[in-house]
Amino acid sequence: MKNSAPIAVTSRSFSRHPILRGELLDRYENVTFNDEGRSLAGDELVAFLRGKVKAITALERIGDAILSQLPELEVISKVGVGTDMLDLDALERHGVRLAWSPGTNSRSVSELALALTLAALRAIVEANADVRAGNWRQRKGTTLTGKTVGIVGFGNVGADFAKLLQPFDCGILAYDVRALDGIEQVPLEELLRTADVVSLHLDLNEQTRGVLSRDRLELMRPGSFLVNTSRGGLVDEQALKELLHDGRIAGAAFDVFAVEPPGDADLLGLPNFLATPHIGGSTEEAILAMGRAAIAGLDA
Repeated sequence: MKNSAPIAVTSRSFSRHPILRGELLDRYENVTFNDEGRSLAGDELVAFLRGKVKAITALERIGDAILSQLPELEVISKVGVGTDMLDLDALERHGVRLAWSPGTNSRSVSELALALTLAALRAIVEANADVRAGNWRQRKGTTLTGKTVGIVGFGNVGADFAKLLQPFDCGILAYDVRALDGIEQVPLEELLRTADVVSLHLDLNEQTRGVLSRDRLELMRPGSFLVNTSRGGLVDEQALKELLHDGRIAGAAFDVFAVEPPGDADLLGLPNFLATPHIGGSTEEAILAMGRAAIAGLDA
C-alpha cells in the first residue's frame, strides 16, 4: 500500500527524471514535482513546500525564515552530498529531520576533476576554439604524468580522485583535518607551495569559506594550476583573476562559483580560465544514485 503523506520534490534533475519519478510514485501517491524546472527560493519555495510532510531538495537554501512558515514539514531528504545550503541548527530547532548520503556522486565529480585538470594542462578548450576559427595553431601544454598533485580535502571525492591519478604516476600531497593512512599529509601552505596542480575537494562551512585567500593563492608555485569541483566560496575569485591575468598562476578550471551563475565577465573571459556550469554530479549514474538515496532517506 502506498504512503499517502504529501511529498514535495524541489530538485529539478529529480523531477524531470522518469525513472526516479516512477520509483518515488511507487512508494508515495501524493507527490508534487517541480515540473516547471524553476529555481525555487523565498516565498516561492515556501508556497511549493506548504502543507508537505516530507521534501526532497537539492540546491534550495532553507533556514529559519523558510521553516517558520512550514510547521507541517517533518523530513528533508537531500539530493547530493553538500549541506551548506541548509541551516542545520534551524532544522534542529524546528524539529525537521535531515537525510543525506555522502559519497553518492564521488566518481562523477572525481572524473570531472580529472577531465578539467587534463583540459587545463593541455589547453584543450583553447585549441578547439582555434580549429573552429580556422586557426591551425599547435599550442604547447604540459603533461600530468609525473606531476605533484595537491588534494585539498581527502574525503570521498578527494580519495577517489587520488585513485584516478594512479596511472599518471603523480606524487600526491593531501591536506585534511583528519589523519590519513598511506597518504603524505602536509600543511595547506606547504601543499600550495609544492604542488603543480591543486584540486579542491572541501565542504563549504564557516571554517572553509575563503580558505584560498589572496595570501594563500600567492603561495602557489609559478606555473601551477588550480581546479575546483567542490564548492564555490572557497576561493577569493577576485584575487584568482588577478593572478591568472598576471600569469602567476598558469591556469584554473572551476565547476563551482561563489555566485551561480557567475557574473564576472573578466574572469570568465581569461584565456587560461576554464568554467563549467556546476556539472560535477550531472551524469546519469550519479543522478540515479543520488535520487535513489534521497528516496530511501524519506523513510530511513
